[in-house]
Amino acid sequence: MAEIIDKSGTWIFDGDGVRIVPGHDRGVSLLRRTLGEIGIPLGALAGISYAPGKKSGLLKLRLREGADPLLTVARGRLDDDSDPYRLTVSPERAGVAEYFVDEVRNALLLEGIDDGPASSYLLPGPSVPLSVGAGDGTVAFDGEQIRLEWNWKTDDTKASAGPQVLDLAEVTAVEWLPATGLENGYLRFRVAQARPPAAPKYDPLSVELWGFRKDPLMALVGAAVLVRLRQLPVPRAALLPPEPAAVADDHDVLLRRLRELGELHHAGILTDDEFAAAKQAVLKRM
Repeated sequence: MAEIIDKSGTWIFDGDGVRIVPGHDRGVSLLRRTLGEIGIPLGALAGISYAPGKKSGLLKLRLREGADPLLTVARGRLDDDSDPYRLTVSPERAGVAEYFVDEVRNALLLEGIDDGPASSYLLPGPSVPLSVGAGDGTVAFDGEQIRLEWNWKTDDTKASAGPQVLDLAEVTAVEWLPATGLENGYLRFRVAQARPPAAPKYDPLSVELWGFRKDPLMALVGAAVLVRLRQLPVPRAALLPPEPAAVADDHDVLLRRLRELGELHHAGILTDDEFAAAKQAVLKRM
């Protein structure tokens, strides 16, 4: 067993996985405190590293692609402070950090853990119910329904549509993008057979984000929805193209279907195998 305790959090390795407990320091990000304790099974890990520094070192876990719904929805866009798999380490604990790395690496080698993409989520994702207010709205998710409500900053066009309620089975994709520079971000839900979405400012299925401290929490909502989409027993077949006889031989229709499949795969709803099979079925019609 190995353990490292610093003001930004505690990491514990017991041979079967790593348990991450966020610290109570004021510098710990809102996302990490909201997410709470995380248990990462050994099979979800692809690697671990420690980089020493003069003021502080950095301990970092690398998870297998597709193992964590939060990383899937974030797509590498979480800022360093919000990334739960990074731990700043005081210089006096550098030796402990190096020992921790050695213990995890040895376990990965002994167990022969595959560091390639995972075929399913190996972490449960954020717990529900979950409600986050940021940007121009509030999103609440109870595990079965998503509710979007608007605030006084919402554009009149979107606000006039009123609160939106989506059953989980209606959702085909979840997208989260943080605000960067002069570009606003968003949390967007896509549904089947919908028109191409409007800009987030006007889209009643999107919350527009402006770069404030609560924005990363919207990624938690996206991850909570995404992991439960994978657990739906039936609707996954509805995401795949219908039988060839039901598909019109229209080039534009087929191209649009390819884009939709790409979005589903990118969002983590379709596995690599499902995407490859569905893509091949569409290409045969072209």
